[in-house]
Amino acid sequence: MTTPPAPDRDSVVVEPTRPNAVYLRARRGATRIWHRITPAMSKVPEITLLFWVIKVLTTAMGEATSDFLVFQIDPVIAVILGAIGLAIAMTLQLLVRRYVAWIYWLAVAMVAVFGTMAADVVHIGLRVPYAVSTVFFGLALAVVFVAWYAAEKTLSIHSIYTPRRELFYWATVMTAFALGTAAGDMTANTMGLGYFTSGVVFAVLFVLPALAYRLFRLNAIAAFWVAYILTRPFGASFADWAGKSKSLSGLGLGTGEASVVLTVLIVILVGYLTVTRKDTTHGPGRGAEGPVRRLDQGDSVVPGVRLRRPRR
Repeated sequence: MTTPPAPDRDSVVVEPTRPNAVYLRARRGATRIWHRITPAMSKVPEITLLFWVIKVLTTAMGEATSDFLVFQIDPVIAVILGAIGLAIAMTLQLLVRRYVAWIYWLAVAMVAVFGTMAADVVHIGLRVPYAVSTVFFGLALAVVFVAWYAAEKTLSIHSIYTPRRELFYWATVMTAFALGTAAGDMTANTMGLGYFTSGVVFAVLFVLPALAYRLFRLNAIAAFWVAYILTRPFGASFADWAGKSKSLSGLGLGTGEASVVLTVLIVILVGYLTVTRKDTTHGPGRGAEGPVRRLDQGDSVVPGVRLRRPRR
């Protein structure tokens, strides 16, 4: 009986335990692979009720904070500060390897603040009507979706575990925010509904995708993105209603006060998620940090590891 040759120093073959098992061939240290394997970590949270609550609060906070800064300091300086804040938040988000609650929601909040400023510049500075900007941003969002799907064959946020998909995700978020901003301002101002009525309209529209998903089996991805777009005019309309003066159909509570209250609420809820980790993924086929790719699909989540099947 011939003794099989010993494996070389740089590789080890993990022998099969079942006929259809997956085999790994690794570089040095392969005997410890199973202890070092980590899932491909998701960069976004799970979609829970708190996700939607915080998302609406961030859009409202962004509206109130933007209005406060623009009227309290030089608008140009306010926009520059907003751009710097967005750049810092997005850099942190793109550098981390997994979803971190406070970093993710900081990025979303800064998109809300700077996005509101940018939308105001388009309308006030460039004098672009809200109806025109709504159509433009709607077309831009469609282009982003088409490009994303063409490259990745999915628009699901549960698949955000590669740099390219994350870039598509944030491009979609920013464009969707711009579309929601234009649509909200168009209904409140151009159509003359006012802030409160506009907020009620978008609150109803926000619920419809969930009902369509539950009752009529609307595609989950389509339902998510429609609801996501509607969170902006939904939250911002009520923020304007609370903070704007009574002469502008608001309650006159002040944009600064509204911004502080909303920021405190966001910090509390994000802190809760950071401690409890209720917005991270658990369950079969998923790790604590997010969805993992199945190894038996030919992918490897370990750098330097190649999958192969045994010789029969």
